[in-house]
Amino acid sequence: MIILGIDPGYAIIGYGIIDTNKSDMVVDYGAIETPKEHTMPVRLEAIDASLKFLFEKYKPDVVAVEELFYFKNQKTVIQVAQARGVIILACQKYCGNIFEYTPLQIKQALTGNGRAEKAQIQYMVKAILNLASIPKPDDAADALAVAICHSQTSPMLNFNKA
Repeated sequence: MIILGIDPGYAIIGYGIIDTNKSDMVVDYGAIETPKEHTMPVRLEAIDASLKFLFEKYKPDVVAVEELFYFKNQKTVIQVAQARGVIILACQKYCGNIFEYTPLQIKQALTGNGRAEKAQIQYMVKAILNLASIPKPDDAADALAVAICHSQTSPMLNFNKA
């Protein structure tokens, strides 16, 4: 099963693609970046176009998206929410099989500790996926963590495991 993990944002959107049917699970990872000098509508359009490209190239079976958590900065939370809306819409249009996970669920799935630090999550992403180094940027590592969370917690994937 090909899983696209997404770490939402509006300046940087992390993505990570894993294939649970292969021993070398990592297919690709990276970030979609939108220039700060562009208007919000242009940035949202760029996010949609970039996601469409990823869906057409990798044809994921499912998408796992990190849910929003509370931001202290109201302007930031509104912008991230707008971008997340575009992300969810693109996922629905191009895949239709969307799962959402809270940061607590992701941390719990990777480390067994819902309060794990970012460095612990990054280390576990590297270890679980047998990577030579921690994926960069951090948003890509976060997106891979979301994909791993889905692969480890989805009943659909764990049904046939011994």
